[in-house]
Formats: sequence, structure tokens, C-alpha cells
Amino acid sequence: MTTPLDAASTPAVFAERTLPPVPAAEEAVVPAPAAYRLPRHLGLSGKLLAFTVAFVVLAELLIIVPSIAAYRVNWLSDRLAGARTAALVLDAAPQEMVPPELTRELLSSVGAITVALKRNDTRRLLASSDIPPEVDLHVDLRDVAPWQAVTEAVDTLFAPDGRIVRVVGTPPRLGGFVEIVIDETPLRKAMLRFTRNLVLVSLIIAALTGGLIYLGLAWMFVRPMRRLTERMVAFRLAPGAPPAALDPTTRMDEIGQAEREFMEMQRQIRETLQQKSRLAALGLAVSKINHDLRNLLASVQLLSDRLAMIEDPAVQRFAPKLEAALDRAIAYCEHTLAYGKAQEPPPERRMVALAPLIADVQDTLGLGAEDGPAIGWVEAVERGLKVDADADQLFRVLLNLCRNAMEALAARAPNDPLRDQIRVTGRREGSTVVVEVADTGPGVPETARAHLFEAFQGSARRGGTGLGLAIAAELMQAHGGEIRLVPGTIGATFQLRIPDRPVDLDAHRALRSHG
Repeated sequence: MTTPLDAASTPAVFAERTLPPVPAAEEAVVPAPAAYRLPRHLGLSGKLLAFTVAFVVLAELLIIVPSIAAYRVNWLSDRLAGARTAALVLDAAPQEMVPPELTRELLSSVGAITVALKRNDTRRLLASSDIPPEVDLHVDLRDVAPWQAVTEAVDTLFAPDGRIVRVVGTPPRLGGFVEIVIDETPLRKAMLRFTRNLVLVSLIIAALTGGLIYLGLAWMFVRPMRRLTERMVAFRLAPGAPPAALDPTTRMDEIGQAEREFMEMQRQIRETLQQKSRLAALGLAVSKINHDLRNLLASVQLLSDRLAMIEDPAVQRFAPKLEAALDRAIAYCEHTLAYGKAQEPPPERRMVALAPLIADVQDTLGLGAEDGPAIGWVEAVERGLKVDADADQLFRVLLNLCRNAMEALAARAPNDPLRDQIRVTGRREGSTVVVEVADTGPGVPETARAHLFEAFQGSARRGGTGLGLAIAAELMQAHGGEIRLVPGTIGATFQLRIPDRPVDLDAHRALRSHG
């Protein structure tokens, strides 16, 4: 008998902490769970057995009770048939010419005490014992309803011995009726014997039928459900353990579908757990690198400050851009270390001029410079267009998109600025700013489009991490906007839609009244 699992034997759940790194050359080995047995007290098979017994007993009652009632009616009808024959004999004989011995033999063969016949308006007593007894019950078989036959049969089974019954039936010819007076005790004993035999035969048939039904249902449904339940329990106890070898099911019903769906769910959850463990190790490594990188960037920032003091025109031109890039890098490192999780800080939104931001992206990538890559740059932004966004986060989104476009175009080097181009456009549509980043490269493969904005899964080039588009999608969602791949274009075209924040009318009125 199984015992409840204590807290020590239960596998630990994921804690809110950083997991230690797993060496690349080693695989995490999870011990296989011990065999688990489901409790056998009144499980699915027990309930199935109980329902089978209950329904079989109900079916037997629905068969036995009407059968007993029909047996009683037939028994009395046989006695009336004998009485009709005796009535024909006695009615054909002249008056007072039937010997008493023949009358007693006829009554004995019928099992009756008296036999009477009514024809037209005359009722004639054809045969009778010496002293006719007093009648206790009247039974009319000429018109018996089914429910009445059942109630009278039950009444006969529980009647006392020696009860006298008057039975009326159809006559031997048209018109009138024939009646007999009998002792009900032989009928009651015959019904008890019939009931006992019928119950024994019914129980044997019910046991065989119920047993076959139970075994069939247990084999077809209970056994696979128990096996599926045991797999679920084992998977719950050790979700990271290697799956046991399972025979693929060939059933096409709901149980077969449940088994296939459960096996697919196991596979997906195990892949997710493996990915989560690798991401935990990767997160620890990134945190360490980020910590040291922040210190290095701080040193580089000191050097850039000293570089800005040089009065060379080229240095004065690039020094502010270098300082801005270092400030962004240091701020991003601080945000990563502060949050310590794969979640971006809330955007600090303000109205930002879009054209200078796009120009910073171009300078960061070195596009358009004399020693830069031979990739054309086309910018078409509405004059004075401003977007309600976090400048640093929007810069990261545009930088990721433009860098992806530049890498896609660089893959078919040597490049031609007239053929290989990156186009950035911006316009306002009502309360939404629409920014599109397009290139004339090979486009996004069909295999990458299904998981394009999912981390580690949306990379369209070999060696890519698949994080750029996932980060862009997360930042756009934080702004209440969206990013999507525009279909049917040359190369790849990504569209950003950034809505303005709702205006607080009360604050606006208060500001105007204060002014």
C-alpha cells in the first residue's frame, strides 16, 4: 500500500534565485522517479463495477416484476380455460343428470371450488362443493391493465394462506361470462417457485453479462486511463526526468487523442524546462559580464571626457556622439543589473524629435561615412515630426532593426549603394506615429516568421541570437504600440506604430486655468 509523500521527497520547485551555471560539456542528470501506484480504493474501476451492478439490478427488476405478473395472469387463465371445458360438459348434460362423482372430478381437475356460467340474463351454478366458502377477493381477467396486474401479483405474493378468490373470465361462447371460486394458496406457492427460479436464472445471466461488460470497459477505457494517470503523476513528480519509452498509440478515439496530446505536452514542457535552465545559466553569465562591462565603460567615459578637450574639428564632431553612446551603454548596464531579470524598465516618455534620433542611428552604424559600409541610406521623415516615446528605448529599437537590415545586406557583398539600401520613413496618422524600416535584401524566410518576435527563436541568419526583434517587440508593447512585418514588400519591411498617450483633460484644464 502506498504512503503519502512527505515534503522531503517532493521535488523542489523553481525558486526566485539565480541558478548556478551548467558546464557546456555536461548535461544535467535528473534521477528517475520511483514507481508510483495509484490508490486502489474505489477508483475508476470500482465506480464502473458499482454502476454495472446497479444498472443490472435495475434491469432485472424491470424484467422480473412484469414476468411474475404475467405468470399469475396465465395461471388464472389456465384455470378459467379448464372451467370453460367443464362448463361445456355440464351445460350440455340434462338437469340433475350429472353424477356427483363426475362433478367433483371436474372441479378437482380445474382446481376450483365452484364453477358458474352467465349467459344472457341467466346465471347458472354448474358445479359446487358441498359448502361453498365465503369469497375474500374478486378478480376480473376480462380487462386487466398492466399496472393493475403488477399490484395484484405483489398482493398475491404477500397474501395469507387459505384466501378464497372469485375469478371472472370470458365465456365459452359469445355473451355473459364464466367464473370460478378457488383457493389462492396453490397460486401463491406456484408464483414463489417461479420467482425463485426466475431470480436464479436472471442472476446468472446478469453476472455473466455484467462481468463481460465490466471486463470490456476495463480493458478499453479503465486500463488506458489508469496508465495515462500514472504517467501524469510520474511527470508531476519529476518533470525534468528523461521520458520513458512509450509505445505510440494507434487509437483514434478521445483516449488516443488524450494520450497523444499528453505526450506532446510532455515534450514541450521538457523543452521549455531545459531552455529555462540554460537561460538561468546564461542570465548569471550576462550579469557577471554586465557588472564588469559597466566598470570598463566608466573608464572609457573618463577617457572620452578628456578626448572632448582636444580642439581638433574631427574630434569635436565625433566626441559628443561617442559620449552619448557611452551614456546609453552605461545606463542600459545599470538597468540590467538593477532589475536582474528579463524585463525592461517602464519607458520614460516625452515628445522626441524623430529625425535627429534616426540620424544618431545612422552615425552609430557608420552608414554614409567615407570609410563605412557600401550600403545606401534613405530617410523620409515628415518635417518636425515628434513621437511620444522614451528616446533611449526607441533608439534601441531602431538600432536593432537597422543593424539587422545592414547584416542582411552585407551577406551578399560586394555591396552597391544603389542596389543595397536601408530606408527609414516616419509619418503621423492621427494620434499614432508610424515608423517603417525597410531594406532591399533577401527578406525574412518563411520558417522564421512564425516565431519572429520570440527570444532565441526568431533569428533569420546563422549565428544570430534571435534577441533583437524580441527586445524591439517588448519595448513597443511597453509603449502601448506594436511592431509587425509588412508582407508583400521587397526585402524586409518592419512597421512601428507608437500611439500618443491619452490626454488628461482635467489636468489640461487645470494647467490652462493656472496659466
